[in-house]
Amino acid sequence: MVDLLKDVKYIKGVGPARVNLLNKLNIFTLEDLISYFPRGYEDRSIPKKIEDLIDGEEALIEVVCISRISEIRIRKNMVIYKLQVKDETGNCQITWFNQAYLKNKFKIGEKYKFFGKAKKKMGQVEMNSPVFDNQISNKNTGRIIPLYPSTYKLSQNTIRQIIENGFAEINNKLEETMPEYLLDMYGLQGKNEAMRNIHFPENFDKYNKARKRLVFEELLTMQLALLNLKNGTQKNTGIKFDKNVNMSDVIYRLPYKLTNAQKRVLEEIDSDMEDTKQMNRLLQGDVGSRENSSINDSII
Repeated sequence: MVDLLKDVKYIKGVGPARVNLLNKLNIFTLEDLISYFPRGYEDRSIPKKIEDLIDGEEALIEVVCISRISEIRIRKNMVIYKLQVKDETGNCQITWFNQAYLKNKFKIGEKYKFFGKAKKKMGQVEMNSPVFDNQISNKNTGRIIPLYPSTYKLSQNTIRQIIENGFAEINNKLEETMPEYLLDMYGLQGKNEAMRNIHFPENFDKYNKARKRLVFEELLTMQLALLNLKNGTQKNTGIKFDKNVNMSDVIYRLPYKLTNAQKRVLEEIDSDMEDTKQMNRLLQGDVGSRENSSINDSII
């Protein structure tokens, strides 16, 4: 059985340095972590050729490295790192700022994937500060990437990695919360599949099916809670008022006449108050109303 109440600080990648930041996002347990749903998604799964890139668009390219990283020092605290890459349709210059750790990251002749905003100027193609993977990795590219609500001190990459570590700990052992006949009747994904696909869907079809499952479960839970509340209310006995109380005595003393709608509602209230069944009634009237006013009601 998975311990969903496990403190998030014990999840791999968290520790004391990040637990306070996660707590600020109301993430305290493993259950909170996997229930921290993305606010959106970015499709980094479909590569484009360099010649097809559009100025200003974010895109994925699969390219071969054709140079070592060059280092250009602009001023004391500003260094530009440039890398030349190509595919069969053209060349592209990749640029980063103050990222010294990248100097020995790329090897000439090897393939890499870059995702970032393309810039086309004077026939030259550039991509500034992209995320990247080698040919066999899909950590940052080559898939649909979830985007989470975050704090400025907690990056998207960090949140994604911590959530992935959480799912690795769960290892598809979440307890199913819906009966199998409902899953079959409505074609719903199981709990483990739905939770995984809401965070890391292989495609948008699987995301839509995961969302359908989770929304269905949420609405069903709400309906059952309301039904239980209603049943509990109906079992309780209310105060039964005397039938001999004559409401008309009060009405006739009013300095104005009631409309037919107002009289009808008061009669219904009078009738309800003579029953032992509890009454829940919303009474709505026009502000400042006199002869032309109306009262609408509804039983909750």
